[in-house]
Amino acid sequence: MPLAAISLRECLIMRNRGQSLSVMAEPELKKEEPDSRRLQTFPIVRHCDMPEEMKVETMELCVTACEKYSANNETAAKMIKETMDKKFGASWHVVVGEGFAFEVTHEMKNILYMYFGGNIAVCVWKCT
Repeated sequence: MPLAAISLRECLIMRNRGQSLSVMAEPELKKEEPDSRRLQTFPIVRHCDMPEEMKVETMELCVTACEKYSANNETAAKMIKETMDKKFGASWHVVVGEGFAFEVTHEMKNILYMYFGGNIAVCVWKCT
């Protein structure tokens, strides 16, 4: 019986019954795999009350900043903040990072909380 046809459960049952399983080693074929982890490559919005056009622009800006400055979250946040201030007026605040919680007071229709790249969270909000 080929090895691929035996499940892990069957192997454990055979071992518990005292039966042996002999397997001939096959030469390993080296496969070029970039990384065993699969990172998400699209943004996931957790909360947003922005108008649709503003939401799309902000998401694109956040993805661009996170990709461009993947090694420095502070620089990514600064880029997002400066661009949002120019496009939609002053008083935008941005947090980029992982493992944080927040409670903010914001203007109505001016908050976006999203994830990008699996574990990077971005929160963008405007307050007066």
